[in-house]
Amino acid sequence: MTQPMPRISVPAALALGSAALGAAFATGLFLGRRCPPWRSRREKRLLPAEDSPLWQYLLSRSMREHPALRSLRLLTLEQPQGNSMMTCEQAQLLANLARLIKAKKALDLGTFTGYSALALALALPPAGRVVTCEVNPGPPELGRPLWRQAEEEHKIDLRLKPALETLDELLAAGEAGTFDVAVMDADKDNCTAYYERCLQLLRPGGVLAVLSVRDRLGEESSRAECVCRPWPLPMPRPQTPHPVLKSSGEERCCSLSLGTRRPSSCET
Repeated sequence: MTQPMPRISVPAALALGSAALGAAFATGLFLGRRCPPWRSRREKRLLPAEDSPLWQYLLSRSMREHPALRSLRLLTLEQPQGNSMMTCEQAQLLANLARLIKAKKALDLGTFTGYSALALALALPPAGRVVTCEVNPGPPELGRPLWRQAEEEHKIDLRLKPALETLDELLAAGEAGTFDVAVMDADKDNCTAYYERCLQLLRPGGVLAVLSVRDRLGEESSRAECVCRPWPLPMPRPQTPHPVLKSSGEERCCSLSLGTRRPSSCET
């Protein structure tokens, strides 16, 4: 014959519950002192370390870099400020996104030697067009022979003037909503103005990539995000410099923030 379970009064149950919560709190406090939270946050990384065997394995198995594009990357790394260029894996990501959305027109703010422009041109169809903006005529001329070697020079429309002027000219010419991809890698002082104009130039469902966001927004803001903005225009002005993931029934564009640059991590 089983013995009946002893009944616990409500005050006793509350006392036991409070004791359990107190023990859990004390345990958490003890562990928190032994393992400070800043240490665990510091260990969180979006990508493996550059010298990590895992990272090198991923690059060796995933990269499909055109020979001319690889030559241009190596040439760019030899130039002053060459480490500011887009990385090989970022270029491949953008090219794959361009292919996925069947892009025909792309906008590249910040040409330098044209590595990102060439990566996009290779992903576009024969009649595709990349409008790329640069104020210094020297670096693009270094890359032009490799554009020609890749047989993509005819797709690259180089504009040697401030990017804001080019963007305003494109809007005035009635090209709003006609671009499929836009890459922002120019001076950061005009980043907000570039962002607003690119939103107007992109078609619904286009891709807007913003590079080097970690340098301006800090480590906590370096993760990649996608923001979907409602259609139609005019677009609401962003309230914060760092967009938040947002979905809606009708998408204006996908904004991709690319953080820490690691050009030297690509295999040479």
